[in-house]
Formats: sequence, C-alpha cells, structure tokens
Amino acid sequence: MSEQRYRAVLEVLAGVPVTEVAGRYEVSRQSVHAWLARYRDEGPPGLADRSHKVHAHPWQIPAHLEAAVCELRRAHPKWGPKRLVFETGRRGHGTVTRSTVYRVLVRNQLIEPRARRRRRQDYARWERPVPMQLWQLDVTASAFLADGREVKIVTGVDDHSRYCVIATAVLRATARPVCQAFIDAMGIYGVPEEVLTDNGTVFTGRFIRPRPAEVLFERICRENGITRRLTRPRSPTTTGKIERLHQSLQLELLDEHGPFESLAALQAALDAWRQEYNTSRPHQSLDMAFPASRFAAVASALELRVPARHGLTRPAGADAPASSEPACAEVPDPGEPAVALEADRVIPPSGNLQIGGQQVWLGPALAGTTVTIWVDETTLHVLRDGTRLKTLPSRLGVTELIRLAADGARPAGPSPLPAGTGTGVEAERMVNAAGLVSLASAQLNVGYELAGQRVTLRMDGTQMAVISGDGELVRTMPCPVPAGNRHRLRGARKAAAGPPPPSGPVTVQRRVSSRGGIMVATQKIQVGLIHAGKVVTVTAEDHGFRLVVDGQVAGVVPRTTAREIHRYKAYATRPRARR
Repeated sequence: MSEQRYRAVLEVLAGVPVTEVAGRYEVSRQSVHAWLARYRDEGPPGLADRSHKVHAHPWQIPAHLEAAVCELRRAHPKWGPKRLVFETGRRGHGTVTRSTVYRVLVRNQLIEPRARRRRRQDYARWERPVPMQLWQLDVTASAFLADGREVKIVTGVDDHSRYCVIATAVLRATARPVCQAFIDAMGIYGVPEEVLTDNGTVFTGRFIRPRPAEVLFERICRENGITRRLTRPRSPTTTGKIERLHQSLQLELLDEHGPFESLAALQAALDAWRQEYNTSRPHQSLDMAFPASRFAAVASALELRVPARHGLTRPAGADAPASSEPACAEVPDPGEPAVALEADRVIPPSGNLQIGGQQVWLGPALAGTTVTIWVDETTLHVLRDGTRLKTLPSRLGVTELIRLAADGARPAGPSPLPAGTGTGVEAERMVNAAGLVSLASAQLNVGYELAGQRVTLRMDGTQMAVISGDGELVRTMPCPVPAGNRHRLRGARKAAAGPPPPSGPVTVQRRVSSRGGIMVATQKIQVGLIHAGKVVTVTAEDHGFRLVVDGQVAGVVPRTTAREIHRYKAYATRPRARR
C-alpha cells in the first residue's frame, strides 16, 4: 500500500490531474490530497500504514482508576461490579458507575461477558419498618469437622436491618441446642416481637403425629410473649432473607475453608465472619449500607423466661427474675425421659415397626418376633436377644421421648454400639438379587452369592471391606466414596473394630471361566479348559501364585504384578450347569 501511495504522489507531482490518479487507484480525491500533504511534511516514511485507533476517549476512566478496580477484583474475586463501585469510592480512588466497572472487568478478562437475567416479579417484597420487630430463624448444615462429623449451624437475622443475630454451631440441631442459641441471642439483643421460621419439628409441633404438641421452642416464645409465624409448607421464599444469609455464609466462609479442627474452631470462625458481615460488609438490599447501621437492640421490661428443666441455661448477663417465684421451676418433671430409653416391641406382619412416630423396617421374615428398641435423640438400635440387628439415626426429639416414657419405656443402659478404634466409617446395606448394594447413589457389585443378606461396608483409607452378617470378611475392594463424603452416607457410623486384614500369604478363590482362565490382582492366569467352571484356590505368595483344584496342586505361576488383592471369594461357590 505504501508503494501505491508513493507512485500516486509521483504521478501528481509529474502533472497528472488528481481526479485521474484517484480513479486509477480507486480511491477518493481527498485521500490523494492527504497523501500529498503527508509526503511534503514527512517524505516517503509519511506514506506508511497508520493505526485507525481514535486519538482520544473522552468517556474512558483514568488509567489509575481502572488499575484500582482491577486490583480490587483480583484481591476479592467474589466482588461484583456493584460492590467494586462501593469499594472504589470508599477507598478514595474516585467515582465510577456500575456499567463502567463491568466494561473494565470484561476488557481486562477478569469476568466472562454474559447476558443479564431478567428479574422475576412474582414475589412481593416486604420488610418490617423497625429493627427487633421480626427475626427470621433457620438451621443450615454445610460445615464439617476434621474427623468427618457434620455440624449444623443455627442462624438468625433481623428482618429490617439484615443484622445477623445468631450464628451458632451445634453437633445436632435438636431442640435443646437450637433453643439455647435462641436464648443466648435474646440475652444479648433483647426479645423480638415476632419470630418467623419454617415448619421444622424443632420450631413447631403442628405436624407431630399422632397428635400435635407444643415443642420447646414454642414454649419459649409463648412464655416470653413472642408471636410465632410459620411459612407455608414448601415455600422457602417467605424466609428469603435468612436463605440469602446462608448463601453468603457458604460462599464467604465455608467454601473458602476446609474442615475445621474442632467445634470451637468453627465457632470462632463463625464469630469473626458474623462481625464482618454486620459491620464491614455492605448489603446491596440496603443500598450498600451496613446492617449494624440500621440495627439497635432493645431492653425489655420483663425478664427473659428460660425453661430450666429442659437443660437450658440463662445467658450470661441476663438479669435474675424480679419476682420471688422463678419463671420456670427447677423441680424435675417425673415424665421427663432419661438420656436414653428402652422399649420392647413386637414386629408386625408387615415387618415395618413404628416407635415414637419413626418407622423401622425389619422385614416380614421377623414378623411376630419381640425386639428391644434402644433410642435417644441421636441413635436408634434394634436388639434381639442382646444382638444388635440394626442401627439408624434417631428422629425422636424431646417431645417424642417424653411420650415414649409415659407409654412405659424404661431408662436404658449404655449404648450397644461398640466404641470404634479407628477412623473408619461403616454402613449396613441389603444385597439385592443381582448382588448389588446401593452406596452414594450408585450400585456397587459385592457378589451375587450374598444376595438377600445384610452386609456391613467398612470404609477405611482407600479400601472398603465387605463383612457378612456373621462378621466374616467376604471381600475387599477400592472404596468408591471419597473420605470427605463418607460421613454423609445413609446410616453411616464410626466403624467398630473390624476383622483383621489377612497376614502372610493370602488365599483367595476364583471360578475358572469357560476359556480356562482366572484373574488375580489384575494378572491373568491360564488354568486350563479342563477346569472350566471349577473353583480354584489361589495362594498369593511374594513371587508366585499356587493353584489348587479339587484338593490337588495344579501348578505354580510366577507373579508378575505387585497389585493388592481386593477380592477374596469366588463369584460362585459351585460350578455352573453346562447345557
């Protein structure tokens, strides 16, 4: 292009009309005149290609302000354009709009551009006009300890100010710890006028069967003059403020930190996060105001009434009752159950036993058998003649246990579950007709010779042991469930002392295939077509496999693999019938 411009300029300087030169090179007359001017000012270098970029951007933000926005985004990847606008003005970098920040982030490849979602207008937004008029309470379960235990978090937020009034970690979200967290918060901030919760049994007894009953949370609200409000079933948007608090807690704390060393370490992290959430984190629904700027505690003229007989304690600093008669008598209730209860029940013909409103499936094969139920607020055990048949998580709370004690249940002895000696996790499963068990939403093959039996799956390290009902180690295999997710399995419990792993030479069984081969530790071994369908006993030594068929040594095969053996039993205990 620069050569063409140079030739065009030479032709014009030689006397050729500009119009004729422009037509020959298919450009405008103005372009030819521009080439001439650039040639007179700069000579031949002035005819080189130039950038078409505009020389000035009157609406572009200064470079230092753009650098400050990018630096804040890199330091806090979860901050969006609206939060970055607030932080740049708060830190004195300058004023910038949300759309400008969005374009800066896209230009610097800090976010992926995407179409904006249109907001749904189906929900009617509401808010109490003053603080301490309404609290929203809920329980979230997203935190885990280093030993694999799942921890519940009791949360509470003031409706007007979004001030987080409760963030307490409890091992189980039963009546006493949840109500204790509620009482502690009222001891600090005062008694709210109303409380909004979902329909969980820890908050309301309206759905308790066979008849509704007043739970401990409802009694605390009644005795302190708090109006209880419940959401409609399956309507989580009613408590949208507390659900949004859960999302912030998950994204800003629980997702950023791994399992916590102890419950105290988790509580310290929750206290630090709650302090930042209330005082240092602007809330978009409050026009970027801090929740603490809109919240104010109240002082009630009446003392906080605490049902002491349920094991609850008065919060530190709470005033003693003014009257001579205590708010709740300390006299123990004769109908209150012990820590654990035992009750004898006869299994009905359906095999589906019920106790305290909880169903326990035992199967029609045990119909008419008398079993003993050992139950507390944590665990439920089914015993027959002193032998533990089944262990399940308990769904019974304080109210159900009180009713069970009134129906003749007796105080129970120590838990029949043996104390675990290791860090493993075990769970019981029933093997179906195809030899499969359900584990972590997947079907796992444990062998169809175990069909119809209940086995124990013991997970420790990278291995999983399959233990039959009589305590015999049937087989081992690589564990398909990650260590961090094993405590979430249905019926999971801390593993008891399992059968010891084989020591010395390992003896396994394999059924010879129709082609005369077997496989041990991923090594293929040819036994011979004459032994097809038979069960061969293999002794795995350090340097070879010794094969025994029908009681006679069939040979010794050199071992070419160092893989660990995970399966000890043959898939079939008798030869298949040949057609």
